[in-house]
Amino acid sequence: MESGLIALLTDFGESDIYVGVMKGVMKTIHPRAEFVDITHNIQPQNVRQGAFALLNAYRYFPTGTIFLVVVDPGVGSTRKPIAVQAGGHTFIAPDNGVLSYALSELENLRVVELSNAVYQLFPPSNTFHGRDIFAPAAAHIAGGVPLERLGPLVDRIFRLPLPQVRIDGSRIVGQVIHLDHFGNVMTNIGRLEWLTPEQLRLEPNITPPVPPVFIETSQAAVLVNDHSITEFHQSYGVTPRGTVLALVNSNGSLEIAVNQGSAAHKLQIALDDRVELQTGHP
Repeated sequence: MESGLIALLTDFGESDIYVGVMKGVMKTIHPRAEFVDITHNIQPQNVRQGAFALLNAYRYFPTGTIFLVVVDPGVGSTRKPIAVQAGGHTFIAPDNGVLSYALSELENLRVVELSNAVYQLFPPSNTFHGRDIFAPAAAHIAGGVPLERLGPLVDRIFRLPLPQVRIDGSRIVGQVIHLDHFGNVMTNIGRLEWLTPEQLRLEPNITPPVPPVFIETSQAAVLVNDHSITEFHQSYGVTPRGTVLALVNSNGSLEIAVNQGSAAHKLQIALDDRVELQTGHP
């Protein structure tokens, strides 16, 4: 069945030819293909950042979208190139864990190794599988080629462990998982929602499941890098410019921000830094 939409997510940046070349290859194979660039600014070789970006993006695309995900520090090594069909979508990527978090939400995975040379550029290089293996696979699938023609079925893929949230009495401990273009700091403390302007409910995404945690924002604080943040708000602009605040981001996770500024810079926050949400009561 033909599908025209291919969504690209890479660490290639925008100053080199790599993304454009992949699109040229795909248009040559499937001229009716359409493209959406999710981002090409994943930090170089940062597989986990790519995995989180895909997790937070894929559900907003129409059924049948083909996700071409190339964050591939192991290009040319023994890691397999794979294609996965799940949840009405197709995901094409190296088997290095970059699909882990999105696939953790989906069931009935069908996975193949991209090994059929008929559906690759020949001979494939050792350094640009995005052009020679992944892009052709995306284009052929978009053009209606069945998944199984691209290679043999695979029964196991590599998965990254999800960063864990820990609850210790009145403390909920997580970590920084992403710093966006604005310097907003995303954490893995998630499934938060506002019940009132003064109360949050947290349904921790941990195993084994635990009951929801109710948080009175007037008693709560976020601790990161020796900074204590006690301003909790529903949006950036309700605070004066330069204010450091905590809020619930569009994906339902705890975010640290500065109104019209960079929290990452102001608080010297880096990926994987420890973040503690203190609820104010046991």
